[in-house]
Amino acid sequence: MNNNEPNGKKGTDLIRPGERSDDLQIKGRRIIQSPGRFCFGMDAVLLSAFAHVRPGERALDLGTGTGILPILLEAKYDGSSYTGLEIQEESAGMARRSVALNGLEEKIHIVTGDIKEAASIFGAASFEVITVNPPYMIGGHGLRNDNQALYVARHEALCTIDDVLRESGKLLKDKGRFYMVHRPFRLPELLTKMAGYGLEPKRMRLVHPYVDKEPNMVLLEGLKGGKPRMQIEPPLIVYEKDGNYTGELRALYGE
Repeated sequence: MNNNEPNGKKGTDLIRPGERSDDLQIKGRRIIQSPGRFCFGMDAVLLSAFAHVRPGERALDLGTGTGILPILLEAKYDGSSYTGLEIQEESAGMARRSVALNGLEEKIHIVTGDIKEAASIFGAASFEVITVNPPYMIGGHGLRNDNQALYVARHEALCTIDDVLRESGKLLKDKGRFYMVHRPFRLPELLTKMAGYGLEPKRMRLVHPYVDKEPNMVLLEGLKGGKPRMQIEPPLIVYEKDGNYTGELRALYGE
């Protein structure tokens, strides 16, 4: 994904000092990012490919950060609308400017608000699809980053996995789909709690950095009101032995 500035006065006006505009390599979409805040990573790209939004469906991304998932999902799928919920106003503002940069104000809506109050903000059974790339670390696990935006993105400081799953269970319509990327070390907890909040685990795919290394990401799909039965998909391998991306990874990045 290239870091080239967009052409035209509109794009220049939307990008502030210290920020950059990154080419997402799909339908000309771009995103505004700041190295001083949390920039999207591979997990967002993998989640956008693992998820699916059918024609006419409404999708919500919880904790959208600077809006990477709504922008990627809109480019990949023909849903009717895409919404991102973000508690940090500076990140939400960057997401709105990225939406404007792409001319997608009619399709993508960024809302500033708390995941813990998401069902109150949008109303019950408002979406067919929910995506989330939540903070992976519990409380004080790992090193605390002095950058508040980075800390909130990586740690369950402002919401927990219970908050995410509880609100998702309320927000999804019956048979609505929940997509999440997380870390395998929390997999037993994730599967148990998904089922407990009515989001029956239906698909799982483990992501391995190399074919002979243990997985460091897991992609999960849950079905609101689904029956117990889960499909385990073949593992996704990120790198070849020589350190280059595998063919599947290159395809996901539009190469």
